[in-house]
Amino acid sequence: MVGSLMLHSLQKRAEMSNPSTSVGTSIKELTLRGIIIGGIITLIFTAANVYLGLKAGLTFATSIPAAVISMAILRSFKDHTIQENNIVQTIASAAGTLSAIIFVLPGLVMIGWWQGFPYWQSVLVIGLGGILGVMYSIPLRRALVTHSDLPYPEGVAGAEVLKVGDTSEGVKESKRGLHAIIWGGIASAGFSILGSLKAVGTSIGAAFRVGAGGSMASASLSLALIGVGHLVGLGVGVAMIVGVFISYGLILPILSSGQVADSATLADTVATVFRSDVRLIGAGTIAVAAIWTLIKLLAPIITGIRDSLASTAKRAAGEQLPLTEQDLSGKVVIGVTLASMLPIGLLLWLFLKDTPAGHNALGLILVSLIFILLTGLAIAAVCGYMAGLIGSSNSPISGVGIIVAITAALVVKAVHGTFQGDELSALVAYTLFTAAIVFGIATISNDNLQDLKTGQLVNATPWKQQVALIIGVGFGALIIPPVLNLMSNAFGFQGAADAGPNALAAPQASLITDLITGVFGGDLNWKFLGIGALIGVVVIVIDEILKKTTQRCSVPGLAVGMGMYLPMAITIMIPIGALLGVLHDRWASQTKNPESAKRLGTLVATGLIVGESLWGVIYAGIVGFSGNDSPLAFVPDSFEGLASWLGPIVFALIVLFLYRAARKGAEKDS
Repeated sequence: MVGSLMLHSLQKRAEMSNPSTSVGTSIKELTLRGIIIGGIITLIFTAANVYLGLKAGLTFATSIPAAVISMAILRSFKDHTIQENNIVQTIASAAGTLSAIIFVLPGLVMIGWWQGFPYWQSVLVIGLGGILGVMYSIPLRRALVTHSDLPYPEGVAGAEVLKVGDTSEGVKESKRGLHAIIWGGIASAGFSILGSLKAVGTSIGAAFRVGAGGSMASASLSLALIGVGHLVGLGVGVAMIVGVFISYGLILPILSSGQVADSATLADTVATVFRSDVRLIGAGTIAVAAIWTLIKLLAPIITGIRDSLASTAKRAAGEQLPLTEQDLSGKVVIGVTLASMLPIGLLLWLFLKDTPAGHNALGLILVSLIFILLTGLAIAAVCGYMAGLIGSSNSPISGVGIIVAITAALVVKAVHGTFQGDELSALVAYTLFTAAIVFGIATISNDNLQDLKTGQLVNATPWKQQVALIIGVGFGALIIPPVLNLMSNAFGFQGAADAGPNALAAPQASLITDLITGVFGGDLNWKFLGIGALIGVVVIVIDEILKKTTQRCSVPGLAVGMGMYLPMAITIMIPIGALLGVLHDRWASQTKNPESAKRLGTLVATGLIVGESLWGVIYAGIVGFSGNDSPLAFVPDSFEGLASWLGPIVFALIVLFLYRAARKGAEKDS
């Protein structure tokens, strides 16, 4: 409800502040300088995301920091527009999010099928999957953005950054809003820098016994996650708490029962059980919730496709539509989607033809193409919904990757039938290769709709933004393979034959590879997936009952699944941020100018995301350049005990200071 009200006010504000939505009005938007700036930003952000993803299994959304950098550059041009800034962040965001392909592709090196990443083969896998992701997201724009009240936290935050930085905004509110973003960003980046210096602890947590088993509680002191929580609202936050309770309060103690040898190994044991077993149960819940979400979205998706085709027909008949309703032609979308199957089929054939499984290439490729077409659309809808619900950075995209990988393995196994000898490794490699294409669709749709929401709020032209998304995919596809090769040659991957002591963990790629091998080898633990699916069914039933019997209560199945699947350190901060957002909005509703007061809170939350994201980029570059895991850890180890206490105190004081400053600023506006 809070997210819906916030979006409504932002949309009305955008419509009133920008006259460029009128039919036929031309605005400076998709420009050569914007494409060049977006390409340069892409190089930095994509490289940083690849390294962080391989190192820690985490990536960050690049749209907001890209928007900040873009504004700083384009402000020197008198004729720049907010829509041109939006194009720059769209290009950088598409390329940056495509780096999540590292959750699948390194598996081919881990199993020894590839010795490195063949450049053009890798470029085509990444690029074709990404382009399909863009195509699938176009009809979904109407279903999930235009006709939806999903909060899209990062999309809204990106729009606020662009609006506040644009000179056409009201001077007084613009200055105060920009100050809110700057102070939020400085505070967030400053705390992250202190963490990098080891001057403050950036996480708290402990493992403890529960009967014969154990569990753990942890929290990442991330101001960015507080900002995300503020934007997504309390409903999603409560649902994620439910998921955390199911995983850490019930399942983890049960599954770890009898496995805890002594107190010294307690933390390692429960962490291992969570990664190997509990997350698999969470993936099962996500799978069921995703299927239910898709079923409920079928009608709006079909409506969106029909509206897109109708829009194309109107334009072909000479009727002019508002710029903000002009998508790429439905014929182009369908044509590009179907035409992509030819190079994908060729790519699959070249991959498979000289392998032990090559004798069955025709059947495998035909079924794989159908799988990519149909599964891609379903995955795009689900990922777009998840991004709208909780944001691109926090969507469990690796959980979607698990579902895609297992489904692809089952399809390949069913088509190929019995296998022996070297056929096993060939089928595992082929499944990884096929899953990588679908995963490219997932990563892009997980981000594109977020970008299209930003575009909606700043009155951008959808088709121009969609072209920018394709350009961003092209940049990302060209950059990612050499960065992967650099990481592979410098560090290697854990699990690979030549992995050294400093090998990168690539945790998602390792897990997905093991799951695919388990499907073919017959040792995948289907029981855990089934338990997760059953939990998902129960949650869906409860959610539907709540929706029918109450006006405000719900427990979205995907949010519960995400709470089960993601580490508690990440999930717990989002509900805290959501609660802070509700408290701020309640206070704001009692002021003389409630909408302005609420916006200031939104802008503070946006600054928290911006600051930590920008420092993440800078720090990743420092780590990559130095080759040191902790290049800024100048504070001596003897300070660690005090730092662990200082972290939560400084964190709480920063949050308190920023929200008090937002209130004072709102009171001045009143």
